[in-house]
Amino acid sequence: MASEKEKIKITSDKYRLFLHEDQAAAEGTIQWRHGDAPSYGSVNKLFEEGRTKVWPEGSLEETVQNAIKSWEMELSHKTRVKDFRTINPQKFKLFVNDGTGRDGLSAEETLKVGSYNALLKSSMPNEFKYYKADEETFESSHNAFRSAFPRGFAWEVISVYTGPPIITYKFRHWGFFEGPFKGHAPTGNMVQFYGLGILKVDESLRAEDVEVYYDPTELFGELLKGPKISESNVEHH
Repeated sequence: MASEKEKIKITSDKYRLFLHEDQAAAEGTIQWRHGDAPSYGSVNKLFEEGRTKVWPEGSLEETVQNAIKSWEMELSHKTRVKDFRTINPQKFKLFVNDGTGRDGLSAEETLKVGSYNALLKSSMPNEFKYYKADEETFESSHNAFRSAFPRGFAWEVISVYTGPPIITYKFRHWGFFEGPFKGHAPTGNMVQFYGLGILKVDESLRAEDVEVYYDPTELFGELLKGPKISESNVEHH
């Protein structure tokens, strides 16, 4: 059995703040969704092989990139908002492609539906939706994208236009469509899309407001290219 020191080393991550510190200091008090701190070895490899920018250590761009990766880690793998260290839970709101002035999702609401459902929620009529977030659970949404991108779905900051307390940035998200997605066979192609984010942070760089803008057709246009999987093209042994 691995010692506590070995476990901490395994789960340390240079892009996600607090991951190994939490593992070392929490003494089992943090509730991880899958029982333990996650490992990002596969997606980190994809990120390092496919990123278009390598930001200098300590730069604003690197700080923003790591902060958002850390927030995504907590959202995907911690089950209680009180264990989050990347957001101000009392003030946090998430807005996605929302120019209507509607109330955003609170920290608890975002945690409940999960990052994919929060980011893919749409106000379009059902028949025009590429992805029906309202019909998905936290688990089903994560399973769908893990299936489609078995090597992970990497994310990088392309540019940072303004620094804190209002951080404006451009990002790129990419992965290789190598597993089935919602009944569509994989193409093996790289799927990528770009977007813009506006992040309001407090003096401790904890997120208070997060706004994300992107075109979902860039993502789903590729994921729905694969032919439909039917009984007729499934091999029976």
